[in-house]
Amino acid sequence: MKNLMMLPLLSFITLLLFSSCSSENNASTDDEAVALEAETRMNVSYGSDPQQVYDLYLPANRSSAKTKVIVLVHGGGWIEGDKADMNSFIELVQTNHPNHAIINMNYVLATFQIPAFPNQFLDIDRVINHVTSNSNEYAVKGEFGLIGVSAGAHLSLQYDYVYDTDDQVKMVVDIVGPTDFTDPFFANNSQFQVLQDLLVDESAYPTGTNYAVATSPAQQVSATSSPTLMFYGNQDELVPLTNGDRLDTALTNNDVTHSYTVYNAGHGDFSPTDALDLQQKTSVFINTYLEIE
Repeated sequence: MKNLMMLPLLSFITLLLFSSCSSENNASTDDEAVALEAETRMNVSYGSDPQQVYDLYLPANRSSAKTKVIVLVHGGGWIEGDKADMNSFIELVQTNHPNHAIINMNYVLATFQIPAFPNQFLDIDRVINHVTSNSNEYAVKGEFGLIGVSAGAHLSLQYDYVYDTDDQVKMVVDIVGPTDFTDPFFANNSQFQVLQDLLVDESAYPTGTNYAVATSPAQQVSATSSPTLMFYGNQDELVPLTNGDRLDTALTNNDVTHSYTVYNAGHGDFSPTDALDLQQKTSVFINTYLEIE
């Protein structure tokens, strides 16, 4: 399981940094805004575990009235990975969306002592709450977009669909994220069943819970789910295209705004052309659902 859910897409994203296709306008400073300089804060603690840290990238001329936040969630099969894996996305967002703040977060990786679910969902909640409680100091608005890769996309989707009870998340970008563990691809895989035993803290769920259902975003979609942008590969051997299809169907059945793109690729090993398409569609999605007013 060591390399489960890692994403070769990052090597292609770097190619996109010099090709800004965003139509985002530079928001002018309003009467209440303070002319602040851009600021970066590394490894801000949001909990007692050493892994509960995030990097914060604050734009110039920000204010709590207008500056919305993009949260990046890395992959790694819930058991490995690091926020550094998302560094290329930071450059991408800063190039195309210079007026947004960025959070690049770590979460506590799963072990036999500390299962992933629901702890990793709750780590996103802790980050959202920590940023919100410090919104005046940071000069940001408590509205968020989530961009997740692989396992990080699964965590992002599940957080929005289940845990975002205050509707602070306005959009989710899902890049090759697992969405439905009831899919035979997972359900009939004995190795995945062993992994699921590691991932789920059964004491955190009511007796009799179907854990595959309870931790599957496609099974948790409702009419209140946020607009969702989806990218999958039709040759993915880690997350089957049927997982993308199942989420697409659930979002359609609940009238949730979404977009579903399938590339001729594996688990995120998208071509430069496909990676550029992903960038363009993500920029449009941010401008539409997390617009700086």
